[in-house]
Amino acid sequence: MHDPRFRGHPQKPPVTEDGERLQKVLADAGVASRRDVEFAVRAGRIRVNGRRVLELPCLIDPKRDLIELDGEVLDLGAGGARRERARLYLMLNKPKGVISTARDPGGRANVVDLVRSAVPPGDRVYPVGRLDADSTGLVLLTNDGELAHRLAHPSSGIPKEYRVAVQGALGDAALAQLAKGVFLADTGSPERGAKRARIRDVRVLKRLKDRRRGDLSLVSVTLTEGQNREIRRLFARVGIKVRSLERVALGSLRLGRLPPGRYRTLGNEEILQLRRSVRLG
Repeated sequence: MHDPRFRGHPQKPPVTEDGERLQKVLADAGVASRRDVEFAVRAGRIRVNGRRVLELPCLIDPKRDLIELDGEVLDLGAGGARRERARLYLMLNKPKGVISTARDPGGRANVVDLVRSAVPPGDRVYPVGRLDADSTGLVLLTNDGELAHRLAHPSSGIPKEYRVAVQGALGDAALAQLAKGVFLADTGSPERGAKRARIRDVRVLKRLKDRRRGDLSLVSVTLTEGQNREIRRLFARVGIKVRSLERVALGSLRLGRLPPGRYRTLGNEEILQLRRSVRLG
């Protein structure tokens, strides 16, 4: 006789008062970031005890419940208990053309592929926030789910600094408009309409003469929250084309001279500063 928990019907799993949130359990286990778990739920990719999770919150007991992602049973530890995993903190200089997700159905190169040699078999890391494929620079990858969640959440106000090369001379009027903020459509939730995109700091670092491509301006841009391709969309709204975009800092963490495509493990002091910035240390 079959256990009714494993019939596979798309019903909402029972929510218990003493359970843990599904997003937190999977993030702490290094499976995916909290945001990626939310996306997976919306796409119908997660099952608990054979039942598809349709909405959140979903509270689970990681020692007893069977969790599946895309039909694969997730290993949360021997005997159902989560294993204690060594925390990994890796800083990557993402090259152009590499995507900032843990996997891609189209088979494109992703940031996790570039740090795979530093990740023990059976463990996972995932990126904190994203850079679009055309952008380069600092990407933090970790299996510390709570730190990743807090760093990425807008309420933490963690500054992210970018070096942006734009076509032409960026005048005072455009700088003032960018500093004031521009309303952009919320691409993540179109039904919510437009949302003001705020730049914490924008300033011209250098103006360059280029006979072949025309004049360029090198601009420093600092954000404390971000929308999809926000910087490119902001400059487009003031009539300026972005030629290249590089993230050079995330909070106290700076890219420095790390070559494109290379990564390094964070030092203890760097980790401590990041955790303190989100009140974890």
